[in-house]
Amino acid sequence: MPEKINVQEIFAKNVFTIGKMKEYLNEDVFNEVMRLRDEGGVLPLKTANAVANAMKDWAVANGATHYTHWFQPLTGVTAEKHDAFIKHPDAEGRCLLEFSGKELVKGESDASSFPSGGLRATFEARGYTAWDMTSPAFLKEDAIGTILCIPTAFCSYKGEALDTKTPLLRSMEAINNQALRLLKLFGNTSSKKVTPSVGPEQEYFLVDREKYLKREDLIFAGRTLFGAPAPKGQEKDDHYYGTIRERIGAYMNDLNVELWKLGVTAKTQHNEVAPAQHELAPIYETANVAMDHNQLVMEVMKKVASRHGLACLLHEKPFAGVNGSGKHDNWSLNTDDGINLLDPGDSPDENMQFLMVLSCIIKAVDKHADLIRQSAANVGNDQRMGGNEAPPCIISVFLGEQLEDVVNQIIEFGEANSHIEGGTFKTGVSALPDFEIDATDRNRTSPFAFTGNKFEFRSVGSSDSIGSANITLNTIVAEAFSDACDIIENSDDKTAAIHKVITDNFTKHQRIIFSGDGYSEAWRVEAERRGLPNLKSMVDTVGTLVDEKTVALFEKFGIFTKAELESRAEILYETYAKSTNIEAATMIEMASKQIIPAVATYAGELAYTINEMAKAGITGVVQIGRLSDINRELTEMDSALAKLKTLRNEALSISSEKEKAFFYRDKVVPAMEALRNPADELEMLVDKKIWPLPTYADLMFEV
Repeated sequence: MPEKINVQEIFAKNVFTIGKMKEYLNEDVFNEVMRLRDEGGVLPLKTANAVANAMKDWAVANGATHYTHWFQPLTGVTAEKHDAFIKHPDAEGRCLLEFSGKELVKGESDASSFPSGGLRATFEARGYTAWDMTSPAFLKEDAIGTILCIPTAFCSYKGEALDTKTPLLRSMEAINNQALRLLKLFGNTSSKKVTPSVGPEQEYFLVDREKYLKREDLIFAGRTLFGAPAPKGQEKDDHYYGTIRERIGAYMNDLNVELWKLGVTAKTQHNEVAPAQHELAPIYETANVAMDHNQLVMEVMKKVASRHGLACLLHEKPFAGVNGSGKHDNWSLNTDDGINLLDPGDSPDENMQFLMVLSCIIKAVDKHADLIRQSAANVGNDQRMGGNEAPPCIISVFLGEQLEDVVNQIIEFGEANSHIEGGTFKTGVSALPDFEIDATDRNRTSPFAFTGNKFEFRSVGSSDSIGSANITLNTIVAEAFSDACDIIENSDDKTAAIHKVITDNFTKHQRIIFSGDGYSEAWRVEAERRGLPNLKSMVDTVGTLVDEKTVALFEKFGIFTKAELESRAEILYETYAKSTNIEAATMIEMASKQIIPAVATYAGELAYTINEMAKAGITGVVQIGRLSDINRELTEMDSALAKLKTLRNEALSISSEKEKAFFYRDKVVPAMEALRNPADELEMLVDKKIWPLPTYADLMFEV
């Protein structure tokens, strides 16, 4: 049995929380830091020195020897460079420890060694990291020791954002400013700040590490590039919310402890739909802290898995034919005095402030559906989107019966006079209580669904940072708020103007609202009729970043410059090409060195058996048929392998990253599928003892 855990004792044990800051700083310095943290401004060097010294004393008292500026470059993962607290020994040779305010506030990294999309040349190396005061420092305990990690932003020498955090913080300021404008029009003068809150649910797979290490595709690509279906998949729905197995339970227990020590509010754990798939969900946090914590969640998941002889798979589609993994991004807007702007209240038809916010979000999603789709696009999501609980590529908004009815009333009559009540669920069992039910159901096929007091953006991939999605959501909604404020502020009759903006937003953008089956062919046809974009692949979405509408949007609020957007587009094309090339190279290696030799060996054994039977006067009908089938599939596989090699070499010779990405998508990916098909057929024909790879059954059911 695991040892008993006192969550209150260990929670945030390794975090330099506000409470610990207050304990280590004098009152005046603490108050100044909190004011600057909430209101912004330049941290005086004297104050920075005091904070740095306090942070160092706390970290050293907890075993830390080094510190690092922990940042999130455009690699999709985090980066860190460790520096010891030691300074030059004194005259008597004693080691002294030091951490200055300058070292806390600013760091330097080689900006040319991270993806920059052309913003930085190799000879333009200088880049800076800057302390994000709103995200707490924390301690990472690992084999290397204990490291004080300081969350930071990362920018180039010329000021370009080279990370995910900088534009996210900019977008948070933008939506704060525009939301406060909107609230004032409704008479709210008490709220001083509006913050996007995010709760990213994290899906993942766990497989046995020994089996994982026998599959080069899992090691290099994160997903199985070959693999026939197991006899049983998820068709019985028995894994979802099922009893958690002992080995997985031990892993989840340790994972929770590690995350709680880091201040991550790991709240919910359960088995997901596919065999070997699971989910962890946190409590909502400020968007930038939620992003930092989600990066920690992914890192700790992998680290803890190895301790248990497991491998954690965060790829969006590690196994073909079963549920893929997403990261449902639950997004809402909250004021500093406790108002959730997405709470409809008991009478949504009468709640004009809520209806204004909702109408602006509807407008934003419709106007920028292509950009929202792009914000969740990555290589792995191309395999996941459109089935098995993953949303379709067509962006739409699900409101539910109650809100959709209110919206329809406003569109038809200019106002809403009623709303659908939730009602009471009667169990029909005397020992069970009756209970109030929601006024609307949920829609698991909707990419962007209203779920009571928040929107759930279901398209984000499990391996991806939530940064891009939330930068986009914050910015497009800020624009819609700004448009509404411009109209109302310049109107003589503000009440009438509010009603008109709400009605116009719902009327002009109702095409984005859809409550039906997002997987159906009928919806694809209807969406095309409505003029909604259907961007099926990651490479189809990238151009959205550099069109005039997007550039104008991000430049208006100072989120990205045109150059920064162009650089990100270049990085995405390059990422797609490189990732697909790795997959193709891995398939070539596995086919050439593992699968084809193993099949040839088995075919030789069959041929020998057939010959020996013939000598004995027996016709091996079954063996001859099996050998014929194997020879047919093996010939097809060899031909597909040769074609994939040729196309991959052709792709490598293309200089333009955009052209290369499209070539990989249009030519190399189909060639990879053509190689996989006969290999998967052969897996079903070859003796399991000879087949060189752990199968789907081995990986998903033997954990």
